[in-house]
Amino acid sequence: NQSEGQRVCLTVAHLDSLVLARCGFNHSADYRAVMAFGPAYLVTDPAEKERAIVAMVDRFFPERTASLRASNKQEIKATSFIAMEIEEASAKIRAKGVADDDEDYELPIYAERIPVRTVLGAPEPCPRLLDGVTRPTTLDGYSEGRLLEDALRDAYFAQYKAD
Repeated sequence: NQSEGQRVCLTVAHLDSLVLARCGFNHSADYRAVMAFGPAYLVTDPAEKERAIVAMVDRFFPERTASLRASNKQEIKATSFIAMEIEEASAKIRAKGVADDDEDYELPIYAERIPVRTVLGAPEPCPRLLDGVTRPTTLDGYSEGRLLEDALRDAYFAQYKAD
């Protein structure tokens, strides 16, 4: 519901771990976060929306849209994209794990860092796949037990590799 050119703030945070220290004040989390500021606008041009759909799908699954049915006019009309010109941004990372006061390390209190990961499960093929339709090799990076961040990183490099 932003009007054309309205300044917005986009915030993204990624939790890397939970941190349990020897006192409540030093309990924390390791994370990566960014805030971006700038004007936003609704993408209305159908051709630009279609390019955005392709870019969004292929960013996560390189070359996938080449094998898909093209989006029809109604699907493009029903899809909304908001674009943003980033004028300024700020990022912050906390990645130090347990960080107690020096004197607290002598206390007999358990402390730890608990990593948080998103791990891919086993693919579940659609039960209505036609006979003979197999999983494309371009999806091999999305395999059971793999970290999502690794699969997404590899997809990024596959899609935007330098020629």
